Amino acid sequence: MLVVSLCGALLAAVCFGLSTVLQAVGMRRVGPVSEREPRTLLRAWLTLPFLAGTGLDLLGFGFELVALRHLPLFLVQAAVAAALAVTAIAASVVMKERLGRYEKLAVLAVCLGLALLGLSAGPEGAARAHLDFYAALGASLLGLAVLGLLAGRLPGRWRTPVLGLCAGLCFGVLALAARTLPQLDPARLLREPATYLVALSSLIALVLWTMALAGGAVTTATAAMVVGETVLPAIVGVVVLGDEAKHGWVPVAVGGFVLAVGGALALARFGELRAGAPGRAEAEAAAVEAGR
Repeated sequence: MLVVSLCGALLAAVCFGLSTVLQAVGMRRVGPVSEREPRTLLRAWLTLPFLAGTGLDLLGFGFELVALRHLPLFLVQAAVAAALAVTAIAASVVMKERLGRYEKLAVLAVCLGLALLGLSAGPEGAARAHLDFYAALGASLLGLAVLGLLAGRLPGRWRTPVLGLCAGLCFGVLALAARTLPQLDPARLLREPATYLVALSSLIALVLWTMALAGGAVTTATAAMVVGETVLPAIVGVVVLGDEAKHGWVPVAVGGFVLAVGGALALARFGELRAGAPGRAEAEAAAVEAGR
């Protein structure tokens, strides 16, 4: 089952990475697109590449759920961040985006980091959580929403990284909640607090991510988001949910995590391909609604 879950994590990264490129192709196909003109956005969203990219986002979230059920969060979240490596490779082929030597090394670092994580990761910790855990996640989500609204009023230098970090932390809350979801039975999901946390965190992350992209450096926003969605959830997974590496493999797991996340940060500029797209948060919210 661990092998299947690991494949799920890798397939999620592939889906998220390819969806970014397809959505960017759809946006460019219709010419200049302005968020202030809903009709231009709608035309872009209805193009075949964009719709295919959105479908891949939904498929990727399904693979991520499979991975979260049997793998520690530090591995799954690092794999999700590695979607930027997939985007970089696909963009170099499809959109003729040139990869420099530094970025090629970053792609190799991501691949090596994921390989080390896969070798060192033990089984996941607790599959269910106490109500206090969900209460803490809900309070954190509310705090992130308030912080994000306040960050929207900050000067440009601080606004983008703070909003990107808040959006990433919301993605982290989503992963923590999704990790404790039971079997995907619609009747049972309606009774689970994790279901509503997944839907709410998706919505808040989408709003904050859109705010971060508006008028800010996409590279800065993406880097902050990657840190937010990987580091803290990984720590919570280890400390609270009991995730762990194989005995004696902790240094390898730490090294793999640093390589994978560091490589993703070095590829942060490829987050720009998603600018103006609804992105993963909207797809995940749609997936939860469909599961009901």
